[in-house]
Amino acid sequence: MNICIDIGNTNARVGIFENEVLRNIITNLSDRSIIKLLIEQKPDHIMISSVRKGIGRIYKEASKIGNVVQFDQRTPLPFKNSYLSPQTLGLDRIAAVAGAKYLYPEQNCLIVDIGTCITYDLLDKTGVYHGGGISPGVEMRLKAMHKFTAKLPLLQPKGKVQLIGRNTSECMQSGATIGALSEVQGIIYLYQQYFNELTIIFCGGGANFFESKIKDHIFAVPNLVLIGLNQILRFNLNE
Repeated sequence: MNICIDIGNTNARVGIFENEVLRNIITNLSDRSIIKLLIEQKPDHIMISSVRKGIGRIYKEASKIGNVVQFDQRTPLPFKNSYLSPQTLGLDRIAAVAGAKYLYPEQNCLIVDIGTCITYDLLDKTGVYHGGGISPGVEMRLKAMHKFTAKLPLLQPKGKVQLIGRNTSECMQSGATIGALSEVQGIIYLYQQYFNELTIIFCGGGANFFESKIKDHIFAVPNLVLIGLNQILRFNLNE
């Protein structure tokens, strides 16, 4: 059994794998809950990915239970990384690329991660990662409008948004959500000019919502990062 731990700034997710099969996902875990889960499950191998510091206790306890790989930008990868500043590349982006390479082997892949930011990552069919782009997500766009203006309110994203806003709040929701949708569609089109055959993969919290709105051949894989972490773990175990 493998357990992959993805620790963000405000949330932690754990994926439980039997070889390459994702058996269970547990979210919103505290550090104490993660340690308790590891003790209960007794995995053979553990992958820890964290964007924050202060996870020494988790690593210490995990090391007592199984073989631990602590993921960072120096960890060997199952693809060639051509990014010019690999030390600054987000761990979630790296893991998503690894997940895409496993799920869609020998295909040109554009990975679109829709979360706090919207990231675009290009992996070609030979297994070379080239880079991509980063832009604000819907929630960040709404916060920016509030912060950088005197009178616009602070809003949270809504599921159902009208194109034509009839009041200030509706106009902000339209601009943020439909603007982001239009951006994603436009960037997909631009990437398709480089590759006639391009597999488009959405992941992150907004994957299913955006996939349902964009009329294109898109695969929504919300758990792509966890799948990629498991593939990086397996790759390092076989090194």
